[in-house]
Amino acid sequence: MDQIRTFIAFDIPPDVLDHIRGIQAAIAAGGLAMRWTPPENIHLTLQFLGNIGRKDVESVATVMAEAARAAAPILLRARGLGVFPGLRRPRVLWIGLNGDTAGLMSLHRHLTAGLADLGFEKVTRPFKAHLTIARARGPVNPKALLSLMERLGTDASPPFSADKMILYQSELFPAGPVYTALKTAVLKGRPMQGDGCRQPEK
Repeated sequence: MDQIRTFIAFDIPPDVLDHIRGIQAAIAAGGLAMRWTPPENIHLTLQFLGNIGRKDVESVATVMAEAARAAAPILLRARGLGVFPGLRRPRVLWIGLNGDTAGLMSLHRHLTAGLADLGFEKVTRPFKAHLTIARARGPVNPKALLSLMERLGTDASPPFSADKMILYQSELFPAGPVYTALKTAVLKGRPMQGDGCRQPEK
């Protein structure tokens, strides 16, 4: 098969996934009609590429390496709950990210600019870093969801370092997607100091 479905993302470490499991369980106890994302399938997605030719994998890997070369590992925490497109008709439930979000945005700009040079569609929408934890299976009571989001959204995960971009192949099966790592690019710059939050400049 010459075409493969792909995306570029950071993996999420086990202790953060454990935190997400707890959030999912607490919201599920509220009885909302949600389809939960298996924690092992949760990634911090930088760019969904869609179908690409196998011959294009090396070119994408080169762009990833160039974007990663000067970028430092990005210190983050999973914290805060939100929905797409909005509370009136929530379809996707996500956990936000705090910490060096400026570093994450900078990396995303360099990565997507390089991909645009390869002919991929230019990214024009603002990048909203998030981890998708559920999708609605039907109508969701906005007031009930908002109450849970307000109660659980202040809980923060342990800090983690996003330091290796991965190009994944995504294969869709009835039992769920299967992700295969094709290429990696390690962020080699000097990391920020602290617990996952950018320090103010003096």
